[in-house]
Amino acid sequence: MNIEEIENNKIPKGHVTLVGLGRLGIRTGLNLTQIHRGGPQKITAIDSQKISAGDIIFKILGGKPGEYKVDFLHELRGIKEVTPIREDINLENLDLISADVVCVEIAGGNTIPTTAAIVKRAHELGAATISTAGVFGIGNDKIEVMDISQADYNNPVANELKAEGITENHTIITTGKFIRDVEPVTPYVLDEIAKHITIEIMKALQAKFQVLN
Repeated sequence: MNIEEIENNKIPKGHVTLVGLGRLGIRTGLNLTQIHRGGPQKITAIDSQKISAGDIIFKILGGKPGEYKVDFLHELRGIKEVTPIREDINLENLDLISADVVCVEIAGGNTIPTTAAIVKRAHELGAATISTAGVFGIGNDKIEVMDISQADYNNPVANELKAEGITENHTIITTGKFIRDVEPVTPYVLDEIAKHITIEIMKALQAKFQVLN
């Protein structure tokens, strides 16, 4: 097999759904759209929020206030297939979830019940699942990636997910620091977490399709 044939065989495979496209979600989405010679074939982004004056990362990238965040990712998609869904997931529309990998990156308020419901729905479909469990930090923080069954008992997010029935086969990514701690959320931390999320998405696709695209 020559080089051209090898290149032609390295095609995108699989479907990734991103639930939540805020400051972290847009970073993950951009990472995925930039993967070439493979990566996911389709990305679905689910979020009802519009770009606001405080969404600096969107504005840096060229987004306009008032524009739907998922539409913005669709515009930036390049050669990737990006399907925007301008809704927020709730217990009534879980049928919007369908993918090989589902990544939950929602924030604000008590998101645990919704995250747990999304994960349960994704598991019913046979999808791999990923979510965050503490993203606070100034940038020199250790990012931990683990199955929820291995989470430290001091992690309140993991504990609440377990109480909702998510006890295994779910990847969490965390700095181990939370809103109760003194650290803010810096762009450096979000960049690193998005990197680790992207890696875990690619590993999950590799496991499903038996080849790293």
